[in-house]
Amino acid sequence: MQRRQFILAAAAGLAMPGLAHAATGIQGPVRIVVGFAPGGGTDVLARVIGQKLGMMWNTSVVVENKPGATGAIAAAYVAKQPPDGTTLLMAHVNSHAIAPALLDVKYDPRADFTPISMVGVTPNMLTCRPEQKVRTVSDIVALCRKNPGKISFGSSGIGSAQHLALEMFRMQAKIDVVHVPYKGSGPLVADLLGGQIDYAFDTMTAATPFVQQGKVIAIAQTRLKRAASHPNVPTLAESGFPGLDAASWYGLVGPKGMPAALAQRMNEDVNRVLAMPDVAERLKSFGAEDSGGSNQQFAAYITAESTKWAKVIKDAGVKAES
Repeated sequence: MQRRQFILAAAAGLAMPGLAHAATGIQGPVRIVVGFAPGGGTDVLARVIGQKLGMMWNTSVVVENKPGATGAIAAAYVAKQPPDGTTLLMAHVNSHAIAPALLDVKYDPRADFTPISMVGVTPNMLTCRPEQKVRTVSDIVALCRKNPGKISFGSSGIGSAQHLALEMFRMQAKIDVVHVPYKGSGPLVADLLGGQIDYAFDTMTAATPFVQQGKVIAIAQTRLKRAASHPNVPTLAESGFPGLDAASWYGLVGPKGMPAALAQRMNEDVNRVLAMPDVAERLKSFGAEDSGGSNQQFAAYITAESTKWAKVIKDAGVKAES
């Protein structure tokens, strides 16, 4: 009887190879698609995670960059791939919460993907150059109210998480400021240091090296709690703007329809990678925290973020570049 059950189970596995594979292991090679250029925070995190997963799965895990439209091009591409686990996306707040509310994207961030695991949540930073005399949140608000429409704030692009952090700050502070968008953190920092803009909202990942070198002053960070890597930098929430939470986040997703057992296996393996001391230290250096958790928790987080940022975009009247 036992032999007959074994033969039937084996036959079922041959008839449904996807399910059998999902229960036993990861088929490779695996691609992690990143919607930004090489060298940025999303790309670096994908490579750190991918290297460890490749060793764990005994297969090659490569990062493939498809930049453009704040991550929406990469997301649309992955949404159309077979749900066999060989193509994953390093999802980002831009691709999965902001772009769908701002652009005419060709995917639904909740219906067209299988959430796997949160990789990390990173604050953004309000920064200035060392020569700037006004460098506390309360004094900046006073300066902006005294000079409406004259104080400039840079960001890494229209519709970026950093731009929307500025919009949340602007609306709560009831100030009139000039937004100067850039194509990434590099030119943003260059103009901040050169005095072409007064302040900047930048990613903590990009700002940290300049802060450590003393070239940039960190004024405030944009999560509700201080990042462990920057314990002396106050949050906007504790600086007179309670509830202001404008973080960037990263997480792995696959196309919709992935077998539940495969998604669960990947979730467990990503959690193991995130717990490795060298990976945890690398994430900390980026200010990335609150990583890991279940597939269901990540799915709920994406839904909440989609709702939040859609409201910010509507209330602030943010429009995509034409």
